[in-house]
Amino acid sequence: MTAALRLADAGARVTLLEGRPRLGGLAFSFRRGELTIDNGQHVYLRCCTAYRWFLDRVEGAHLAPLQPRLDVPVLDVAHPRGPRLGRLRRSALPVPLHLAGSLATYPHLSLAERASVGRAALALKRLDPADPALDGIDFATWLGRHGQSPRAIEALWDLVGVATLNATAPHASMGLAAMVFKTGLLSEPGAADIGWAHVPLGDLHDTLARKALDSLGVRTALRTKAERISRTEDGRWTVEVPGETLDADTVVLAVPQRETRDLLPEGALDDPDRLLDIGTAPILNLHVVYDRKVLRQPFFTALGSPVQWVFDRTDSSGLKGGGQYLAVSQSAAQDDIDEPVAVLRERYLPELERLLPAARGAVIRDFFVTRERTATFAPTPGVGRLRPGARTHAPGLYLAGAWTATGWPATMEGAVRSGFSAAGAALSALGRRHEHPLQEAA
Repeated sequence: MTAALRLADAGARVTLLEGRPRLGGLAFSFRRGELTIDNGQHVYLRCCTAYRWFLDRVEGAHLAPLQPRLDVPVLDVAHPRGPRLGRLRRSALPVPLHLAGSLATYPHLSLAERASVGRAALALKRLDPADPALDGIDFATWLGRHGQSPRAIEALWDLVGVATLNATAPHASMGLAAMVFKTGLLSEPGAADIGWAHVPLGDLHDTLARKALDSLGVRTALRTKAERISRTEDGRWTVEVPGETLDADTVVLAVPQRETRDLLPEGALDDPDRLLDIGTAPILNLHVVYDRKVLRQPFFTALGSPVQWVFDRTDSSGLKGGGQYLAVSQSAAQDDIDEPVAVLRERYLPELERLLPAARGAVIRDFFVTRERTATFAPTPGVGRLRPGARTHAPGLYLAGAWTATGWPATMEGAVRSGFSAAGAALSALGRRHEHPLQEAA
């Protein structure tokens, strides 16, 4: 979608093929009764400059505002003295002092652990996330070498890392972890301020994106999957779809890695089977509609509970009548992804009552589950050497997708950046003048 916008902005005639019935990939909305539901809770950070460009480009930035300043409520329900609330928040001081006050008073770590976290953060700030050596080790090993206790990993490093990497520290590439923490927490004071859609995601990624594409004359074909891509004798391309064959000068292939492997013509990559070594990781979302308000904050994250992040989606879903709709977002959800709804309900509703006393005795109007078994690529150690760039060996054929070599984990930011790279490479090959969108913004 980003590549289509960039190519069309530069004057190219674009046809966008989408296999699903709507745009937006894995960040979409659907109807359930009178509610509009997001398949999963998605957030972005102020440092996500490419995704912010996308929001501006489709005129949707005001519908997904950022916090004025980072402020994350962290509720520990396993504390011996009872539930304890802490906050990760920043000040206006320069890096790294912007988080010093919050860390100094963070109640979920001991004084010694807080000091150790500070030293590890300074060591991490000196790293180069692009160093191939970092990609070969796991985040937990690096944290252990830098004195981080299991509690510090649980209450801070994994609190952030699981949500952004979709993996716990032992299963995450240190290179990707360094990129997340260095960019998000140690680059600029406001880099980690959180933004999220206050409307259904479909309003942004489908409705507004489609409007922007239509205004550029892009032909969008939904429910249309490419079945075969071939290069013609004159150096152009044909794309076979059900009932039609399309001709093109340039093709941007933006599908998951396995489908990419199946569609690539011979010789496009040195070893296309390496794409099959890029694993996937699941994300699970639990959706609970109560008959009353049980949460008074927009969101919080939990410790001492299997619950990870909880968001209030009442207004964005269109819920009326005084109830409240909460979305519980569970990353790295390998243990739960295939559990029956009844099992998940029995497991998580009591946990929400532990976390939210107002939920005790509330009537559950609805409980349902959305599952993305292949939500992201798995950010395992060594994955960096498997991720291809936008260019292939086949002139006129480019790759996009959050799993490609963006330098980012699988996020909306990474997806948009991959579109920038593919479109930029294509426009350069076509001899069309263009500038990188983020350079234009600067």
